[in-house]
Amino acid sequence: MSEIKNLKPECIWRNFDALTQVPRPSGHLEKVQQFLLDFAAKAGVEAFKDAGNNIVMRKPATPGMENRKGVILQAHMDMVPQKTPESTHNFETDPIETWIDGEWVKAKGTTLGADNGLGVAAIMAVMEAKDLKHGPVEALITADEETGMYGANDLPTGELNGDILLNLDSETWGKFVIGSAGGIDVTAKLDYKEAETDKEDAALRVTLKGLKGGHSGLEINEGRGNANKLMVRFVREAIAECEARLASWHGGNMRNAIPFKAEVVITLPKENIEAVKEMIEDFKADFIDEYKGIESGIEFFAEEVETPAMEVPEEIQDNLINVIYGCHNGVLRMIPSYPEVVETSSNLAIIDIEGGKAAIKILARSSREDMKEYMVKTLESCFSMAGMKVETAGSYGGWDPNPDSEVLHLLLDIYKKLFNEDGIIQVDHAGLECSVILGKYPHLDVVSLGPTMRSPHTTTERALIATVDPFWTLLKTTLEEVPVK
Repeated sequence: MSEIKNLKPECIWRNFDALTQVPRPSGHLEKVQQFLLDFAAKAGVEAFKDAGNNIVMRKPATPGMENRKGVILQAHMDMVPQKTPESTHNFETDPIETWIDGEWVKAKGTTLGADNGLGVAAIMAVMEAKDLKHGPVEALITADEETGMYGANDLPTGELNGDILLNLDSETWGKFVIGSAGGIDVTAKLDYKEAETDKEDAALRVTLKGLKGGHSGLEINEGRGNANKLMVRFVREAIAECEARLASWHGGNMRNAIPFKAEVVITLPKENIEAVKEMIEDFKADFIDEYKGIESGIEFFAEEVETPAMEVPEEIQDNLINVIYGCHNGVLRMIPSYPEVVETSSNLAIIDIEGGKAAIKILARSSREDMKEYMVKTLESCFSMAGMKVETAGSYGGWDPNPDSEVLHLLLDIYKKLFNEDGIIQVDHAGLECSVILGKYPHLDVVSLGPTMRSPHTTTERALIATVDPFWTLLKTTLEEVPVK
């Protein structure tokens, strides 16, 4: 028996534990979809998979509460698949191994999936409960939120009946989110004809790893190192000072995760190998000093490898290095009316250069559509100077705050009564599905909440145990006190 099953409230932790046994990385959701349908059948509630590959459940009102406003409980079923370099975990087949570390629940060598597994587990607890009082309740468990909000984007209109949407995908207990940023995927591509490597040259595989990474919305303002942006500083210097040439570059693996690792292969005259290794040590010392107090595990090293037959042509190489160096990464602007909240940012997430193809992938975010467009134009301008073709996809709008929300004030009143403190109203830079769902169901009254989690999208993701029980108490009480229609 997993030790997290012994935590309180048992109904959430038991369901979350069951969820950790089911593979559910984004893009591979067949097993978790069947798991949820089987759960609903066992719980005796209506359930189906819709045209957007979302799972919808419906539970009728308890007797005497049929006249209450309908509540939609919403979370996403997929998780970000990140693992430590030494982990052999296969996200498509293996269960997540959880463990308790003091106040926190963590995973062994992988992301935990509390984002958004705890929200799904809370929905499951509501659906199976026989002792809760509530009006009509629906569950909307969406598909592939982490890779482009595909489930929410493909959600059919006319499917949901509720009046209130409680999104359970926020990550700080006691904070009630009423707005979030929109986002857009930006991809720059270039096909090139490879050049033959000098047969007398040697080759080094240079690896930068050990950075914290993190959520590109929630943690973009924390000053964490971006492996791609740090690596380009070294590569440019090695080219300029040691006659190095770029053969390949692979950095980052998720658009919505700050890249914690990057790896390049460079070719160079044999007599310059020691100079490059010394350069790496110098850069490593600089990076450690620059990120003192933020990053604690930086590793930067080189290994001699077999010299590749082909490499990036010099002119193409220089152009690519220039755009990687020059493209914007991180916070662009804070919200003027909420100066503690990021308004606009971009995450230089993924770089793949090898075999005659170069691709650079970025997630740009903003709570303002005009600034999101400005961010896209800024990136396009940069990449176009290298002759790269720029494509955008997966655009979703921001969620405009509604401080007069009826359900917000209900939650704040109940929170105050239960815990004798004031809840905090917040606008997030992270993208939430609320904006997409509101575009299809504009009448909904929406608030996002959840227990405390830290470092989602990383292998240090963790859930604060002490916040899950009060979260459950608040959710139960709110369902009981939902106003009449």
